[in-house]
Amino acid sequence: MKCRSCSAEIAANALICYKCGTATAEPRIPPPAARPRRSRISIVALVLLGLALAEAARQVACGSLL
Repeated sequence: MKCRSCSAEIAANALICYKCGTATAEPRIPPPAARPRRSRISIVALVLLGLALAEAARQVACGSLL
């Protein structure tokens, strides 16, 4: 059997080409769906919350919040 990508001679029952790594057949099990990414709004909100907490901690440490 020949690889469909690089034309190297490969075994008849090979799953991938040893030379280029191309799959010899379509996958029997579909790949898992991509996980949803966090939105930019939630990332920005977490950064702003962190900055607010850092400022509050700084004010407590300096005694200006009391």
